[in-house]
Amino acid sequence: MRIFPTALPAPRTPDPMEAPALRWGVVGTGWIAERFVRSVRCHTRQHFTAVASRAASRARDFADRYGIPHACGSYQELAAATDVDVVYIATEHTAHLDCARIALDAGKHTLVEKPLALNASQASEIARLAAERGLFCAEALWTFFLPRFDVVRQILDSGALGDVHTVLAEYGEHFTGDHRILRPDLAGGPLLDLGTYPLSLAVQVLGAPAAVLAYAEPHPAGVTGQVSALLRAADGGQGIVHTTLFSDTPTAATIAGSRATLSLPGPFYQPGDVVLTPAGGGAPLTRTEPRIAHDALHFEAAEVARCVSAGLLQSPLRPLVDSVTTLRAMDEIRRQCGITFPGET
Repeated sequence: MRIFPTALPAPRTPDPMEAPALRWGVVGTGWIAERFVRSVRCHTRQHFTAVASRAASRARDFADRYGIPHACGSYQELAAATDVDVVYIATEHTAHLDCARIALDAGKHTLVEKPLALNASQASEIARLAAERGLFCAEALWTFFLPRFDVVRQILDSGALGDVHTVLAEYGEHFTGDHRILRPDLAGGPLLDLGTYPLSLAVQVLGAPAAVLAYAEPHPAGVTGQVSALLRAADGGQGIVHTTLFSDTPTAATIAGSRATLSLPGPFYQPGDVVLTPAGGGAPLTRTEPRIAHDALHFEAAEVARCVSAGLLQSPLRPLVDSVTTLRAMDEIRRQCGITFPGET
């Protein structure tokens, strides 16, 4: 019988400052691009050499604010730049596929903001293009690159939980009426922006679901307001995921096994605590880390730099097959709920 551990493992995440320096181009100038550049600039040796937007004025403003040498008025111009090694795609979801095509066709390693694409078919195309061209590509689902999740990974691999039967994960956040998440033309609703996190965790732990049962409620703005789904794994394990735009929720996650329960207090997808509690009660083990929120985006950039420098085409922390598998589960949720996005066939 496995004994409950006396301490939680320390993260094995390498120092981001030690990651080899690469030259980055940023496609998109929105909220997440700003936080990515700030974090990477502060905590790594990576260099930003170009930024692109469909509006040259927005690219120039972003370049001026962050000291980036080149401002490009088109994505093709940035992809053709000789001083760019990696393209970080931070556009709206509906442009991920086209921007990934442009970057990969130009011979650039590519990091695409989550979700990788609108659906599994588009994500599979991105994965195929990267493989055919011998280029690195990853989904920027920053959660899986955090030290917090390396601790989670070690606990799962150690067998300390016993047989894992249950994953509970949710993410709810209230948005005002002018936010893009409420725009149907930009594939709005909670699934892509918020639901990617709980669904990815459930699929990561339980594997591709053998069955899905999902329900959705519409939002007055014309997008989906909230979605709940029950996932059944091939071995009978179950995952319950929920995401909503109607209100703020704890945004916590629980992985429950026969010997112990792993709790991730909210927001579970950001840096934060890891709590392991033995089955039947007893003193829990807790690992605490600073809650630096999106200032931790640099961990994914450092992982990309290490992989590219080592000649890897994917990151073992978030291989593209995992991104495709998650989107395939999301496709089934959307099919059952009648949710479609612009530009899909």
